[in-house]
Amino acid sequence: VRMNIGNQCWVFWGIFLYISVCLGVDYDLDDRTGLGRSFDGIGALSGGGATSRLLVNYAEPYRSQILDYLFKPKFGASLQILKVEIGGDAQTTDGTEPSHMHYEDDENYFRGYEWWLMREAKKRNPNITLIGLPWAFPGWVGNGENWPYSFPDITASYVVSWILGAKQYHDLDIDYVGIWNERHFNNKYIKLLRYTLDKRGLERVKIIASDNLWEPITSVVIADKELQDAVEILGVHYPGTNTVPKALKTGKKLWSSEDYSTFNDNVGGGCWARILNQNYVNGKMTATISWNLVSSYYDDLPFGRDGLMTANEPWSGNYVVESPIWITAHTTQFTEPGWVYLQTVGHFTHGGSYVALTDERGNLTIITETMVRLLKLNSIYLNELQVWHSKFDFKTNKTVLFQNLRPIKGSFSIELDVDEVYTFTTVRNGQRGSYPDPPSSAPFPKSYKDDFDVSGNPYFSEAPNFADQTGVFEYFTNLTDPGPHVSTLRQVVTQRPVTWVADADQTISVIGDYKWHDLMVSCDIYMEAVHTGGVFIAVRVDKGGGVIRSTRGIFFWVYADGTYKVTNDLSGMTVLAEGLSGTRARVWYKLTLTVKGNYASADLNGYPLWKNAVLWEPRHGWVAIGTSSFELAQFDNFAIEALA
Repeated sequence: VRMNIGNQCWVFWGIFLYISVCLGVDYDLDDRTGLGRSFDGIGALSGGGATSRLLVNYAEPYRSQILDYLFKPKFGASLQILKVEIGGDAQTTDGTEPSHMHYEDDENYFRGYEWWLMREAKKRNPNITLIGLPWAFPGWVGNGENWPYSFPDITASYVVSWILGAKQYHDLDIDYVGIWNERHFNNKYIKLLRYTLDKRGLERVKIIASDNLWEPITSVVIADKELQDAVEILGVHYPGTNTVPKALKTGKKLWSSEDYSTFNDNVGGGCWARILNQNYVNGKMTATISWNLVSSYYDDLPFGRDGLMTANEPWSGNYVVESPIWITAHTTQFTEPGWVYLQTVGHFTHGGSYVALTDERGNLTIITETMVRLLKLNSIYLNELQVWHSKFDFKTNKTVLFQNLRPIKGSFSIELDVDEVYTFTTVRNGQRGSYPDPPSSAPFPKSYKDDFDVSGNPYFSEAPNFADQTGVFEYFTNLTDPGPHVSTLRQVVTQRPVTWVADADQTISVIGDYKWHDLMVSCDIYMEAVHTGGVFIAVRVDKGGGVIRSTRGIFFWVYADGTYKVTNDLSGMTVLAEGLSGTRARVWYKLTLTVKGNYASADLNGYPLWKNAVLWEPRHGWVAIGTSSFELAQFDNFAIEALA
């Protein structure tokens, strides 16, 4: 087949696929009918929220190994897109991520771990596409309302400042910025964001909208020429591999800008294989982004193990390269953004799908997935094709992932069994990368201490293994106190953020083993809010994520008004004990909480404050620290001794 493109003549292949099922069906894969849409890549999402939280706490070499499996070209998933949360100080699924601007007069472009993650991704793949998307905003952006668009110029400036900071402080070029979700879709804001980007010299940064559903964004883009010019990509979440006719008529690129969200076992791997092929076959979507990148959050938070791989034990060093990593590799290791789909892609009549892509310079990659029925493929292709194969075996558990088979040339026949993925490609340098096995899995240490000395962990703003669920707990250097509490952990959010998840009215950060039930926890605390301040330590905390408001446990509170309280819930409605403590603001106190069986007791500065409060539920859960409202407070010399 010969095609004229511009003033050049390119020579392509003729390829013929014959799939025999019962009476037999023929499928042609060639370019005689022209080429399809340009491929934009396969990627994954860190955030939405706090899904990479524990990754940063891994020691070397394990942390770098995990990053290689995710981003290193021709090694593992070889991801082509990285999308990150623009932190907004709010709960956005599995935790909170810190904003670069907690307050209107505050800017810090080193908080959190997304900057670090983007740098590490770029280090491995300089061509990776970077996307930022805000799931939430600091309270000041909403000016007291749970809505970020009453003052769209402020919101646009806030988002653009994050993009500028990425370049100024980390030399990161952000390629796209998203608008999300249906509550956050605002025509005026999108146009103003485009104007602000252009005004600040960021014309190259394109807008994805609306990171939710196909409608209403599609109809509005068609009707509004200015909005049409502002939006580069129509991006949707969880489209079920389908689009709508209107979206195709816009002429815009169509992306599944958040997808997958499935347990990462072999069933999840098969689901991911189907999504990657059929998002284009059914919906003409040219990029697919997995939520989430890596399951680096506690298993018992919502959506445990929904990442492409699992890395949630930094204390042991254990991680697991799950099947979605190798399913991703079937596409990413043998294509690049800018390759083009053939028009002749589609479904096998009796189940499964196939796509084919070319770089228009003589290379061809074909990916088939047969998650439904047994097929037989007969083909004639004159040049040699490399063959990569995955087979999910749910009966005998003999699954094979990303296996390099013998190359084929000329006439060949391959039986496509149920639950298989094949890649046939002219690209020769694919690789199933590997490292020595990581350390064995181990529970969280029963004896654990942290004095929050920042010199031991200078690159990240949060203490190891703490997972903020409402509020943000950051390292703090107290220059006015040269005493024993010069370096502490401080809760810094002082106003309810603009959020789509029901954040608690209290701030809370969890840590430890969800199975713990008998233990002692102690922590030095410092309330900064005079008269209204309140701080707690807690055990057996049973919930996190988007249901944090209904969290139960055993909470030991002290207040700046000289009182204490013991409650069975974060909201403080179920009171087990209460009385006078003599505590006040701006004084350091040591709280100790001990729970064993159905009884709990506590000390204040080493003296018993209450004992033998009777407990029934919950029977186990995390340890936690927090405050009674969005207020400043400090924590130091944290310690856990778990008995069981």
